[in-house]
Amino acid sequence: MHEREFRVLVAEDVPGEVAGALRAIFPESGSRLELSAVCTIPTLLATIDLAMPEAIFLDLSLGRPDVLDGVRRVHRSAPGIPLIVCADAAEKGDAKRSLSEGAIDYVLKGYMDARTMERVLRTALERNTLEGLADLLRDAFTGLYNREGVMTLGTRALETAARTGGTLVLLCVRIENLDALHQDFGPSCSEQAIRETTAILESCFRKSDLLGRLGSGEFCALAVDAAEPSAPILLQRVQSRLSVVNRDRQAWGALELRLCVGYWGANDPRTFSEFLDAVEYGLRRDAAAPEPQLTGSAAVRT
Repeated sequence: MHEREFRVLVAEDVPGEVAGALRAIFPESGSRLELSAVCTIPTLLATIDLAMPEAIFLDLSLGRPDVLDGVRRVHRSAPGIPLIVCADAAEKGDAKRSLSEGAIDYVLKGYMDARTMERVLRTALERNTLEGLADLLRDAFTGLYNREGVMTLGTRALETAARTGGTLVLLCVRIENLDALHQDFGPSCSEQAIRETTAILESCFRKSDLLGRLGSGEFCALAVDAAEPSAPILLQRVQSRLSVVNRDRQAWGALELRLCVGYWGANDPRTFSEFLDAVEYGLRRDAAAPEPQLTGSAAVRT
């Protein structure tokens, strides 16, 4: 860590535990830490453009009475900068929930030793690297992540969920009649179907969720920290939005989507690749064949 200069913006209440822990791993002599410290969220928001930080630490208590709203405000102001939350042990539940509001990690007060701080800083550095490679990880036509991007960021999301006790819900989507639309109405129609499917997913999931295009007519959406009961809600949301889209397609005919959803919990031994394969299997399976037993998965055609 010490061979790289690192710009960090810290917003915390006294007595400055985060700043102290950071300075402990970046000695004053030959220090490569550029640390900016503030003590309120409004000051933090006003300082971001000036400090140009590569990571932000936010004391959860500064957002009271609605601490998660504080996290959302900071993340919306700087969505491309890794946000790390620090919290009292009693606020651990809110710290975990902050991961679904834009934070990439959290640390607990009283446990900010050198090993912990180096770990979260390394995570921030890796996230910055990933953001720098964003163009390589995205599908040029839709702007969604491509398969490589889904695998890279999905693996990271699963590792974070395993560490924090989080959960994941993965929805895979296939345009069943994409070839038929191309043959009957031409390439512009099939391209429009891909755009409409992209728009459906973007309207049904949070900005913090991971949306990807896996193939020509296959897509996925990974909802982070979404409980298992939310899976049918997500399915219903997509189906409702699809109905609205199909009312406007008129002469081009209905857009047919096949959906398959899977759930991953902290005790699930599968890797992200295995999780994705299991849910994708529901899209490849012949709808007329007997349904195999897929743990935590459900398939529906609409």
